[in-house]
Amino acid sequence: MQAAVLVAPGRYEIEEFSRPALPDGALLMQIELSGICGTDKHTYQGETKQYAGTPAETDTPFPIIQGHENVGIVSEITPTAASSLEFYGRPLKVGDRIAMCPDIVCGRCYECTHVMGYVWCEHSDCYGNSYSSADWPHLMGGWSQQMYIRPDTFVYKVPSGLSPKAAVLVELMACAASLDKLKEFSSMSHEGFNSGDTVVVIGSGPLGLLHVAKADMMGAGQVIATDLSETRLAFAKRMGADVTMNVAQTSAEERIALVRELTSGRGADVVLHMANTPASFVEGIEMLKRGGMMLEMGNFADTGEVSINVHRHVCSKNIRLIGITNHPSTGYGPALSLMERHADRYPFEEMVSHQFALADVDLAMRTSMDPTSLKVAMAPNGFI
Repeated sequence: MQAAVLVAPGRYEIEEFSRPALPDGALLMQIELSGICGTDKHTYQGETKQYAGTPAETDTPFPIIQGHENVGIVSEITPTAASSLEFYGRPLKVGDRIAMCPDIVCGRCYECTHVMGYVWCEHSDCYGNSYSSADWPHLMGGWSQQMYIRPDTFVYKVPSGLSPKAAVLVELMACAASLDKLKEFSSMSHEGFNSGDTVVVIGSGPLGLLHVAKADMMGAGQVIATDLSETRLAFAKRMGADVTMNVAQTSAEERIALVRELTSGRGADVVLHMANTPASFVEGIEMLKRGGMMLEMGNFADTGEVSINVHRHVCSKNIRLIGITNHPSTGYGPALSLMERHADRYPFEEMVSHQFALADVDLAMRTSMDPTSLKVAMAPNGFI
């Protein structure tokens, strides 16, 4: 079986692996599509530290098969996996289309027993990020023709009405459960995220675009999206954005002023920071109204520091600042259902703007960094 192996930052090799023997409880998935995530780009560039400053802090090992946004077909399955591996208890068989949560958790640490649904495990590992291809069973990432699925994986059967080009987005759509978390703060004093609120999404890559759609689904009054790519901003409007701002053509002061103008001088109720740079973090705070809420989700890898004035940016504004580094394993079912229900309203399939064969993995990675791309996906067994 062939796989694209990142042997060192910036250097891929195509390698062959033997089909692993399956212990009971495991399965093999034939990959249809595997998305290139921002995390994969960081790893390619040598920015490998994740969950910095927590018990789960890790550095991605090399060599590694990347790919944790995966959809594929069950190609081999053991009896226990067939009867009990699917997250919602549905039986699985060869030929079923599945997606999977990339995070493996211990189930015993404080976070696993107290933070229900969210994969905050102190000992978590992640397909495509944590497992070296030098170690058995080798095929632990989606940029491979076949992928080994451990017995302790969260696996989800994909609804029949959802194509692989849409289902490959489910991990990102599960991340948009962050908006459900913001709803928990909603109150009659107009904190949190309420119907009719103005929501600003900073960064309109795939993660930001799905947050645009989710905010629209959940009743935002107006959605404002920013990015440096006209391609992505145009797509943001198709996903539900009312107003877009090109970061390359405006100043931070102009963008902040426009948000205030669109909100009668108050500022946005909610700002979602989905950019993978800390540079626009303070700008997001400046866009908030007093008592507004900001969600930081874009800087999953350690991308450096930014300076803030605690009095001006936090205390005086009475803001609520929420950081989320992951998504809930309980969010996949709702994400799949929402995408299936709203497939005629939002162009999910068209978000997969490019597909690449394994032999073209380096070009795929460079294309994913081009601002004219949306979701770039590897198609190890042929284009979908």
